[in-house]
Amino acid sequence: MAGKKRDKIQAADLRGFKYFKSLSGMLAELHGAACARDRAHNRILHMDQYMALVLLYMFNPACESLRALQEASKLKKVQRLLGVPRASLGSLSEAARVFDSDLLIGVIEDLAGRLKPVTADTRLGDVQQIITLVDGTWLRAVPKMVWALFQDNAHKAVKAHVHVELLKGVPVAAAITDAHTAETSVLAENVQAGRLYVLDRGYAKYELLQAILDADSSVVCRLADNTVFDVVEERLLDRDALAAGIVRDAVVRLGCKQTRDTLRQPLRIVEIGCRPHRKPSGKTGRGGPEQGDTILLVTDRTDLPADVIGLLYRHRWQVEIFFRFFKHVLGCRHLLSYCDNGIELQTYAAIIACLLIALWTGGKPTLSTYRMVCWYFSGWADEEELLRHIARLKKPDQPKPDRRDVFYAP
Repeated sequence: MAGKKRDKIQAADLRGFKYFKSLSGMLAELHGAACARDRAHNRILHMDQYMALVLLYMFNPACESLRALQEASKLKKVQRLLGVPRASLGSLSEAARVFDSDLLIGVIEDLAGRLKPVTADTRLGDVQQIITLVDGTWLRAVPKMVWALFQDNAHKAVKAHVHVELLKGVPVAAAITDAHTAETSVLAENVQAGRLYVLDRGYAKYELLQAILDADSSVVCRLADNTVFDVVEERLLDRDALAAGIVRDAVVRLGCKQTRDTLRQPLRIVEIGCRPHRKPSGKTGRGGPEQGDTILLVTDRTDLPADVIGLLYRHRWQVEIFFRFFKHVLGCRHLLSYCDNGIELQTYAAIIACLLIALWTGGKPTLSTYRMVCWYFSGWADEEELLRHIARLKKPDQPKPDRRDVFYAP
């Protein structure tokens, strides 16, 4: 029995056009991109128009594929309000290859620069560095993407390496590689000065830690439970550290005899008690290797209280929450392009979408805010209800939301 034919997108299915106005000026600077190769001067779809369509895809659940996006470009309302022409599937596919994704980095930096830090804990304001959470996630690829190595020809994937600024609560950078590219090497190539990188144990490579320190940045990184080190000095635990579950604070020399010279200076170890993670007997389970009764954190920040070091690592989970939003809400589980540049364009568009939502709300977004935005773009909530929700967020005397409702929360 043939499947039900999918209905074509109608103008009534699409909402939220007015929220693209704040972006139109910045996107306009991209209009001439890749036009040098267009010697016949017959290019119809320009980069700013293509990115406007991709953002329309991000914000409207009715757009669920490249073909749906092509259908949307036929609508007079879309053409009038977004300033885009009717685009063919061929033009949309070509756009993912000819428009340089690096051109969007300036747009992302501009939007991120407009955001003010929003911190729920005054202790994080004493760090005096840009707290940056870094991690990677896999995006499933199709077999025809021969560059996306993974298990075999039938199982391919790409990896998105994302940086999230903690105090602003938004992603600010990303890189796309094949699934086998080491996360440590990607971060080493993109280390910036003046940041405090918060990392999971997959990044615990001594060469990477030294590279971060050499770049005049700092690090808080989880170590493997069996990490070898020699204690240089034991530090006393104060009342706040004990209340936070800290069981040890020490200055150490990391590494065994063969690796000790990789790190040129002593570092600080903060050991925190935790609930052990045990895998079922006879099963591989999920969530990484088994975890002991404590976790080890290494940092060069000897000036910060031990409980703040633990708090920083606790907030690292926010990047994982962003990955869930990135895939399930913004629709990035479905790739609009099969080339690495096209996937970067889609990833950068997702980051721009997150920055726009943060700018619209005027503060650190909550899970309820993302739900409200999605309901609005789906047509279930009207504009008055959306604006009422945003107005409540902007009230200075608004009580602190329940921790379970905070979208970016540990």
